[in-house]
Amino acid sequence: MFSKPAKGSKTPVQIEPLPLPAAAPADQVRKAPPRVASLISADITIEGGVSGDGELQIDGVVRGDVRVGRLTVGETGHVEGGVYAEAVEIRGRVVGAITAKQVRLYGTAYVDGDITHEQLAMETGAFFQGRSLKFQRQAPPRPRPWRSRRLRPRT
Repeated sequence: MFSKPAKGSKTPVQIEPLPLPAAAPADQVRKAPPRVASLISADITIEGGVSGDGELQIDGVVRGDVRVGRLTVGETGHVEGGVYAEAVEIRGRVVGAITAKQVRLYGTAYVDGDITHEQLAMETGAFFQGRSLKFQRQAPPRPRPWRSRRLRPRT
């Protein structure tokens, strides 16, 4: 089955080149790197609104409205104004209305204002003073009821 070459005999070894990988399409080569959350650190105070599409973590103070894609308010974070985002996680303090699809209040959270949401989660110890308002999705328009009409023969 297997044969061993005799001692001292040298058999040439053939090395085949590895096949080259197929070229990737241009759109796969130029993938954007994943976005990193922007940070407002504990020693920063912003007077005025903050807006953007990305992710923001606030460990400092923002006095104004915050409109971002995803917001995290750290334990030392403080927002005085409205918050508008897809998802909000609060460990610090928010004084103002919050509007988001998903809202999570951790045990260290302090929220004084209304929360408009689709999903709301609160841990034990979180302080919340205000109204919890569930998004009212618009119902699709109802079709008109079908009415049968008698066809009268023409005279």
